[in-house]
Amino acid sequence: MTSLRLGTRRSALATTQSGHVADALRAAGHDVELVEIVTEGDTNRASLASMGGTGVFASALRQALHDGEIDVAVHSLKDLPTAPEPGLVVVAIPPRVDPRDALCARDGLTLGELGEGAVVGTGSPRRRAQLAALGLGLRFRDIRGNLGTRLDMVGPGEDQLDAIVLAHAGLTRLDLRDRVTEVLDPIQMLPAPGQGALAVECREDDDRVLAALRPLDDADTRAAVTAERAILAELEAGCAAPVGALAEVVDDVDGPVLSLRAVVAATDGSSDLRRSATGPLEQAEELGRRLARTLVDDGAPAIADLTATHPPTASEHAQ
Repeated sequence: MTSLRLGTRRSALATTQSGHVADALRAAGHDVELVEIVTEGDTNRASLASMGGTGVFASALRQALHDGEIDVAVHSLKDLPTAPEPGLVVVAIPPRVDPRDALCARDGLTLGELGEGAVVGTGSPRRRAQLAALGLGLRFRDIRGNLGTRLDMVGPGEDQLDAIVLAHAGLTRLDLRDRVTEVLDPIQMLPAPGQGALAVECREDDDRVLAALRPLDDADTRAAVTAERAILAELEAGCAAPVGALAEVVDDVDGPVLSLRAVVAATDGSSDLRRSATGPLEQAEELGRRLARTLVDDGAPAIADLTATHPPTASEHAQ
């Protein structure tokens, strides 16, 4: 048996996700203590992109690992920068929950039923760009807050939202699926790379912890998210770049392969570029990088600012 201090953000979703990992470790015979770590993303109400975007939820957890305050950190994988952190390793990526986005709308409405002029809340340039590209005449408002706070923004009233878009995985983990009025098909809305997956991280030289965590890794999930995140890495995409990707393990005549789709969309919805590729699971990294190069060759940099680190201004949200 190994005694492990598992670091987690203090939000309901983060503690639930970390609790799933802790339960799996306990089932394997390990003793696990949850240690709450406060991150800048938990305390700062500014937009994620203005704080630096990807990484604001992870930095405090990673510092606690470096300082020896915790032995294990559990992250939402999409919150991690694509560049590895020196001295640390993502040793396990457990089986992924549904990676799709979900619409939570007033009166049980679906996306097609919202109507022109409906106001949709999202802090994600990726979501806003793909929704705008559908040509439904939607307006957008930038929002922050935990899932409960954002869900409370939906309803009748002048200051309320007609709908919000959230990760289906988070709603599933918090048993809030009854608030979903439509799960968005990836044909309409490709998710963020790594969405729905967790990353279990520790110090790379801690053999005791490495041995305890390795059994949690799921090979298919790791291959899929590796391909998705390789697209971001090859594009050198900023935290506000409107890029979506989804890889799935599918059966081919010679066995399972990765099917990878990606999109780069203009924030105002004027255009989007979608491309796909397939390849062996063991070549997930190269598959993602190759698809990213295809996007660039086919004009992605002319469609969107791939280096964007700040979201559009408030006036642009309403367009």
